[in-house]
Amino acid sequence: MGTEESRRIPRVLTVAGSDSGAGAGIQADMKACGALGVYCTTAITAVTAQNTVGVQGIHEVPADFVASQVKSVLLDIGADVVKTGMLPSVEIIRSLCDILRTYPVKGLVVDPVLISTSGDELAGPAILDALRDDLFPLADLVTPNLPEASAIIGGDPVTTVAEMREAAEAIHQLGPRYVLVKGGHLPGTNTLIDVLYDGVEWHELPGSRIETRNTHGTGCTLASSIAAELAKGQSMLPAVLASKRYLKDVLEENATLKIGEGKQGPVNHLFKLSDWEKSSTQSKFRPESLLLYAVTDSSMNKTWGRSTSEAVRAAIEGGATIVQIREKEADTGEFLQEAETSLKVARDYGIPLLINDRIDIAIACDADGVHLGQSDLPVARARAILGPGKIIGVSCKTPEQAEKAWKDGADYVGSGGVYPTNTKKDNKTIGIEGLREVCYGSPIPVVAIGGISGANAAEVMAYPRPENLKGVAVVSAFFNQPDVKKATAAVKSVVEECLKDVSVPNTSS
Repeated sequence: MGTEESRRIPRVLTVAGSDSGAGAGIQADMKACGALGVYCTTAITAVTAQNTVGVQGIHEVPADFVASQVKSVLLDIGADVVKTGMLPSVEIIRSLCDILRTYPVKGLVVDPVLISTSGDELAGPAILDALRDDLFPLADLVTPNLPEASAIIGGDPVTTVAEMREAAEAIHQLGPRYVLVKGGHLPGTNTLIDVLYDGVEWHELPGSRIETRNTHGTGCTLASSIAAELAKGQSMLPAVLASKRYLKDVLEENATLKIGEGKQGPVNHLFKLSDWEKSSTQSKFRPESLLLYAVTDSSMNKTWGRSTSEAVRAAIEGGATIVQIREKEADTGEFLQEAETSLKVARDYGIPLLINDRIDIAIACDADGVHLGQSDLPVARARAILGPGKIIGVSCKTPEQAEKAWKDGADYVGSGGVYPTNTKKDNKTIGIEGLREVCYGSPIPVVAIGGISGANAAEVMAYPRPENLKGVAVVSAFFNQPDVKKATAAVKSVVEECLKDVSVPNTSS
């Protein structure tokens, strides 16, 4: 008799409180894991009566029954990763630690639910001591927000990235393998920074603040998403980055969602299921990714003694939002190797990576798409070969070229050169006025290209600007510099400052 081959699914066990409003806690964990393709089991530590207005009541589950739930799951279904949320008593924490020592799992993610988003204290000193002394030494990752990090290290305020680093180092000394200090509470900035630390390496992970009332459960969602990615076999940094991307997508897709009458609505973890028109075959392209477009140059990287992938990593860490690999010197084998190593870096950070001109290289390494010139393979042919799921950009100098690119299936236009450039000496410049003309005639988003640097990016992006001018593409100002990360960050700050300005007229016109 034949038997079907069994298929193993990654498993996460979440040990946390139940949220009757289904925005946070157990409910958030289950929905996030499900959305990411992971089977989620539960052990409930407390039952709450809450909604978007607030918490009306909490009923703690006895520690021995929490332990029974955990053992029941581990002895039958098992778990690759355990994720903890609200742990309302010392007895629950210690009994969980005893079980995890007896039935070890591959990973433990601890979301230290001590202080709510609204600032309410949810755990007292005894629970904090038990977390520090008993649970943290078993953890692979601890994910405090700024108020929680402050409480864990003894009450010292954590309000800057430097203080986040200090807090991460102090928490790491308590025993976890990794610490992720989340910067959602950082004051006075539209750019969020999360700090990941493993005792040796630091990673400052940037993100954008998304204006929405629907933020209830974001901490639970991020921690359970990381647990899900770890359960699927990801290492820590890629798991954190993938989870940040998922949470960003959730918040962006549901910024205007209206559930409940309170000030803080829940996120919609399953947003992909709520729009039947969405398909996995859609292009990965997002217009906002054109904001800071890094175009590598192999000769510049060789001059400064760095590989293409090292240059790509530095540019992304400096704030690049999309990367194009341009290679004019290497043979096909070398180019493919460069593209593959660079793509791995870009995927770790969730940044799209395109190949300049060479559709064969793009296909071979499964890049996110290609950027084509007017003399390269026609866009319609490229779209037929690549299908709808890949990004295609086209260099255009005129509105007519931009309109044709759109009709042939391009996702965006690169328009320029705006200024003279050393990388293409015979390239005819179109100036700011020519760029504006292309923008006004283009049905698709535009990124400005050609000779752009920190010194002139403000002129390019000055208000009033065409609505579909989404950013700047930069070569020399990033890659012909001793410190790519620093150079990229400098241009980024100029562009972001321009985006804040909606009142100063563009005097270059």
